[in-house]
Amino acid sequence: MSGDYLSLLLLFGVSIVNAIGMVVASHILNPRRDTPQKLMPYESGMIPLGTTRARFSVKFYMVAISFIVFDLETIFLIPWAVQMRELGWSAFLAMTMFVIVLAVGLLYEWKKGGLEWD
Repeated sequence: MSGDYLSLLLLFGVSIVNAIGMVVASHILNPRRDTPQKLMPYESGMIPLGTTRARFSVKFYMVAISFIVFDLETIFLIPWAVQMRELGWSAFLAMTMFVIVLAVGLLYEWKKGGLEWD
């Protein structure tokens, strides 16, 4: 059993060492030189107009949350689809209920105009 997890632990360790190595290398090879343009809030070379604390519409947040919800739905659907035949009918019914609940939520959001981008 421990041999099964050894490769996963090794991959995790190599990933951590790689990430730390890249951060250290970027600080060593490219020292920070602050300029007035880099210290601006947007760092795009353009002078910001107005306040940086602009408010966004609630519809922006609704679309963003909808994206996250349906992205998570995909994360649950793909592994289920791969193992669908081995899981049996109880898993199929559970996933059907899951999709129905999400479809009803999408229909509600659509009827309320949450997907309209004005």
